[in-house]
Amino acid sequence: MTNFSELNLSPAILKSLKRMGFEEASPIQAKTIPLSTQGKDIIGQAQTGTGKTAAFGIPLIEKIDTKNPNIQGIIIAPTRELAIQVSEELYKIGYDARTRVLAVYGGQDIQRQIKALKKGPQIIVGTPGRILDHIKRRTLKLDQVSTLVLDEADEMLNMGFIDDIESILSSVPEERQTLLFSATMPDPIRRIAERFMKDPELVRVKAKEMTVPLIEQYYVKVQEREKFDVLSRLIDVQSPELAIVFGRTKRRVDELANALNLRGYTAEGIHGDLSQAKRLSVLRKFKDGKVDVLVATDVAARGLDISGVTHVYNYDIPQDPESYVHRIGRTGRAGKEGMAITFVTPREMGYLKTVEQTTKKRMMPMRPPSWDEAFEGQIRVSMEKLADIVKENNLNEYANVAKELLEENDATQIVAAALKLMTKEPDKTPVHITEERPLPSKRDGQRSSSRRGKPSYGNKGGSGGNANRKPRRSGRREFNRDNNKDYKRDHNRS
Repeated sequence: MTNFSELNLSPAILKSLKRMGFEEASPIQAKTIPLSTQGKDIIGQAQTGTGKTAAFGIPLIEKIDTKNPNIQGIIIAPTRELAIQVSEELYKIGYDARTRVLAVYGGQDIQRQIKALKKGPQIIVGTPGRILDHIKRRTLKLDQVSTLVLDEADEMLNMGFIDDIESILSSVPEERQTLLFSATMPDPIRRIAERFMKDPELVRVKAKEMTVPLIEQYYVKVQEREKFDVLSRLIDVQSPELAIVFGRTKRRVDELANALNLRGYTAEGIHGDLSQAKRLSVLRKFKDGKVDVLVATDVAARGLDISGVTHVYNYDIPQDPESYVHRIGRTGRAGKEGMAITFVTPREMGYLKTVEQTTKKRMMPMRPPSWDEAFEGQIRVSMEKLADIVKENNLNEYANVAKELLEENDATQIVAAALKLMTKEPDKTPVHITEERPLPSKRDGQRSSSRRGKPSYGNKGGSGGNANRKPRRSGRREFNRDNNKDYKRDHNRS
């Protein structure tokens, strides 16, 4: 493996990479960075999840003149989710170099973007439709762009953006460096490379083998507005010892952590906005068992090495299979079994099929538990606590009082009262979870909604739920395998 310190990077970049926890370059980074710093055009054939954002981001930031307030680099991405993810990572890579990065995408107020553009960003990350909107409004000037990156070019082709890409490319100076990244190389992508690139170097990296042993994988087909109540009930029924919940955005992580705490769980969130000290503090508490549920974004969870995680909940399905494998790999470690449950909205079923094709493992459908089943899960936890206390046999100080109770009351009633005292009844504290737009449809690209349409948000927030107790791992197999049989047979996946 190549260490970043061997790639002749500036001290500012190395400092930022160290803060991010990056030491060794991935294969795509080790091959791409030296070529890119030489100013060569590059075609990178690599899947998402191989580290390609840093592969093009590091040399791009090295080239930026921070004293020049004009746009010097532009990255075109197929979806707003990827544009946001890329801009966040570039911001962190360029933090110590003080590089200014701005994401522009559909669904966000364009007037706010225009104001941000006037503040002199040096790198723009955006979706094709919104970039073209700004070009036509003359709010985006690309005459000083020296580096252009096409990220996930094949996905943009599938979504119908090929004409938009060509229009943008024609608006950028011919004397530039162009980097194109794509998992596959269909003919239209090759033609773009021939027309707009100069003697490009081909860098090809195979994705890591997708192996997920000892991990039971399920999916729950659920509407966006119902996700949090389903998550609460699943935690109540499955009682994980340690659980990680993955969300797509920083806002999502913050809202989920707050909502889980309102429902009585001990939860903490980690994402890119946290300081390194805070991030380490949260992880230490999670490893020590002081936090039962960790909520994280993909980027923040990079490199997590935590033993004892029994459950991973994908609150938002990732848009690429590599991220999915990275997420569920947090559980099922050291020869132990784990469980991964992915929430999928009806419009995102295409992503589920893509994940299954890549991992070569079919996920089983899971029926969301009812409130009654969640409450039964809480009672079962209390019952096991009582049984554990009896086994410990340190009850001499309580024996005399217990005999008095038995003389005046029925033994069954006394045990029932103890269970009631220990079990928190269903807590339907209202919580606020902002609804996120589903990922773009895999079947038809959803061209209009992905490019220029605004996200369709329903009622914001949710209510209902159980908890107010520390989750423990008990009885998960009874629910998953017995109560789930009919659902597995009859559930319609299409």
